[in-house]
Amino acid sequence: MEPRVGNKFRVSRKIGSGSFGEIYLGYHLQTNEEVAIKFENVKTKHPQLLYESKIYRILQGGTGIPNVKWFGVEGDYNVLVMDLLGSSLEDLFNFCSRKLSLKTVLMLADQMINRVEFVHSKSFLHRDIKPDNFLVGSGRRANQVYIIDFGLAKKYRDSSNHQHIPYRENKNLTGTARYASMNTHLGIEQSRRDDLESLGYVLMYFLRGSLPWQGLKAGTKKQKYEKISERKVSTSIEVLCRGYPPEFASYFHYCRSLRFDDKPDYAYLKRIFRDLFIREGFQFDYMFDWTILQYQQSQVTTVLPRTLGSSAGPSSAMPPALVNTDKQSGVEDGRTSGWSASDPLKCRASGSLNMESVSKQKGTMPNDSTIPKEVALPSSILVRTKRFLEACCHLQQPRHEGRRGNRFIPPPSHNQCKSHDFSESLKLSENL
Repeated sequence: MEPRVGNKFRVSRKIGSGSFGEIYLGYHLQTNEEVAIKFENVKTKHPQLLYESKIYRILQGGTGIPNVKWFGVEGDYNVLVMDLLGSSLEDLFNFCSRKLSLKTVLMLADQMINRVEFVHSKSFLHRDIKPDNFLVGSGRRANQVYIIDFGLAKKYRDSSNHQHIPYRENKNLTGTARYASMNTHLGIEQSRRDDLESLGYVLMYFLRGSLPWQGLKAGTKKQKYEKISERKVSTSIEVLCRGYPPEFASYFHYCRSLRFDDKPDYAYLKRIFRDLFIREGFQFDYMFDWTILQYQQSQVTTVLPRTLGSSAGPSSAMPPALVNTDKQSGVEDGRTSGWSASDPLKCRASGSLNMESVSKQKGTMPNDSTIPKEVALPSSILVRTKRFLEACCHLQQPRHEGRRGNRFIPPPSHNQCKSHDFSESLKLSENL
């Protein structure tokens, strides 16, 4: 008999591990809903699960915040049961050969800024903004971006009177060095501006494929962090953003202009990217790079067995995840200021990418009335999605199916997509 937690969930197979403990796939006993179950030994030197569960409780109900199903103690373990989500943006980035299109990055930026803004509205800083800590949903929520891993989060103001924490210096680096803000490297207490600057580095990482301070060699972690800091300080915003739209440089200039306790103008940051999106003539159709690639690969696995006369089964399309060694592992505020890249919600990324949402687009469209309002896509967009994907995927077909030869027809570029009313589609993005 499989073990159970909270008399509500049965524990299945192990799907991951981290510095805190282990992660298991689980199922709700009554509904059979899949969940992620995170275990942490109660005797661990710096327990984090209780702290993280409390923050999740505070954030509950926010768009793009995973639901906490249960938290408690089972035997020698603290246990956190949460939503099981899809792949991380880091895994999807790898899946797309470590380069994302401008269109995909802009669609992500809109949601990611919204997620950071919501966390800040609840008086917390995330302090570890990186691609691993943003996941997409599964099924009908595959277009929704979630923010996770609040083990390093910190309250930056009093919840009642909004009194901001004091400015301090000589702080240890908390978070991931690759995406840490300039001020964080300089030992300055983090505030809202730093989460946003880190997000800017994530966006440039997606566009460029890497950041100038990656791959630096050093004998110790401390020396490596010093080298990253030196390279980051010596790399101007213009050099970092060279070859890309000026809006990205504007984003960084704005973030670095903020004072320690300033409230960022999140609307302004979203607006500069939305204006760029419109100017480029993109459609806000949720056609992310990986959506198209997944669909193409699903067509290949469908066509090849018939064409080749074989019974080749599906294989994992996900390349091995890259090990992130930029994370600080010191201690601050009585808690470990370093987490493994592994997280309970990332379990799907270990195998093939979830094709559920794509298969639904290929088949019968879901009934819009059954989809929660904040994530429901109008049938017109779903139909356009299906047609667009089909247009992108004229793959080799056998002649007896009525195709004119076996010529491969290349998919249209994102810039060839006809623009539609952005404001209408944007309402969907804002509510995701």
